[in-house]
Amino acid sequence: MQTPWWRLAYAGRMTRETEEHIALVALLRTLAKGERWATVTERVLERGSARAVWQEKTSDALVPDPSLAAEFDQATLDVNAWITAGRQMVGILDDLYPTRLREIHQAPPFLFAAGTLLSEDPAIAVVGSRRATPRSLDIAGSIASALASEGITVLSGLAAGIDAAAHTAALEAGGRTVAIIGTGIAQQYPAVNRALQLEIEQRGLVLSQFWPEAPPQKHNFLMRNAVMSGYGRATVVVEAGEQSGARAQARMAVEHGRPVVLTDQVVAANEWAKKLLGRPGVLVARGMNEVMDHVRRALDRERKVGRLLDDLVGAGL
Repeated sequence: MQTPWWRLAYAGRMTRETEEHIALVALLRTLAKGERWATVTERVLERGSARAVWQEKTSDALVPDPSLAAEFDQATLDVNAWITAGRQMVGILDDLYPTRLREIHQAPPFLFAAGTLLSEDPAIAVVGSRRATPRSLDIAGSIASALASEGITVLSGLAAGIDAAAHTAALEAGGRTVAIIGTGIAQQYPAVNRALQLEIEQRGLVLSQFWPEAPPQKHNFLMRNAVMSGYGRATVVVEAGEQSGARAQARMAVEHGRPVVLTDQVVAANEWAKKLLGRPGVLVARGMNEVMDHVRRALDRERKVGRLLDDLVGAGL
């Protein structure tokens, strides 16, 4: 018979955080028909504990469901194996879970991290086409270098093209860069960026919202774009086609209330970009200086809002 997590806890065999992670994994693997991961995320946030949600799920039955017990046992084995392998798992209730990411409705229930994870990270996403022109690659590198020189984290998705150029330039400038990937944390994709991914793990941060061994799948990358938008303070689109992931991220950023900076070449070349003009927070940059001006203003507005909220909390309002 399965030994419940609370007995293990009393025996001093696991931490409360580990118990929460086991319960969260078990919940995600035992979804009822029609439920999605977002359903679990909402319930865990509402109750403030994955363990409490799991206990509610399993305590109503007169006869214990052996399949639930088996899934809980497997979750226990997996979480402990990840710990042994040095995989850092962060649940949505953990203190290190990125604060801004928790605000969006696509917030993943967990993340796996390799590198230095900060709950508060002033990051700007720099994104664009995988098959970018040499000029656009230079622009992405220049933007990333400028951001890094001002202590701003460069955020991107570790894809070929604009993403890789932004990550590389940030590292070369001695700055921090964060890669949010569309595979499990144990994978390196695309293979050409394997060395870059390993360097980011050493000097910045790689994040994944998928199980550690998850392979690349098409729908993963749109999910990754949503997380990039949520994690970042703003998104800068350097170059993007009509069907690119950067286009999807720009739309998600608008939905999330994050500023979107489009280069003038993106607007000139794409109908989707023209249609975004006039939406709240959508800005056009006609050169490097305008990109940085937009970014500085966005970060300054956020700092002012943060100070206002701190003052209201301090006043007990």
